[in-house]
Amino acid sequence: MPDDTSKPVPQSNASQAAKVEKTDAQWQEILDADTYQVTRQHGTEPAYSHPGFPKAAGTFHCVCCGAELFTQETKYESHCGWPAFYAPKDGAPVGETHDTSHGMSRTEVHCDTCGAHLGHVFPDGPKPTGTRYCINGVALHFEPNENASDKDEA
Repeated sequence: MPDDTSKPVPQSNASQAAKVEKTDAQWQEILDADTYQVTRQHGTEPAYSHPGFPKAAGTFHCVCCGAELFTQETKYESHCGWPAFYAPKDGAPVGETHDTSHGMSRTEVHCDTCGAHLGHVFPDGPKPTGTRYCINGVALHFEPNENASDKDEA
């Protein structure tokens, strides 16, 4: 399992245009087994298995490449067992792919910067978008705003 020094440095939206490409062996070396299985093998962590994130203002980054993906402002409690957001951050490199695995028809969500599998998106979210981005907690790294204080976890 990697230590905190192996975590990617968060990127600003301005630097997200550059693609991050690594071999499968490189991803296996830098990611722990659960994160690798979810982000590189299109897995899903068990519902309610992630310990949560602080409720402080901040940004959720791709755990693989550091790209900014979601903000605390669009996070909500969906009671689905995974972190949920009603929209990505403006300009975020969040892509969608049609997924027909496991006998279902769904829309998969991935990081356009590095190709990491993040989760799925569904048309059953709250206003203003009506969309629920159901994201694996192990695919995200939370960075609080500089002036934010830690509060209870969400």
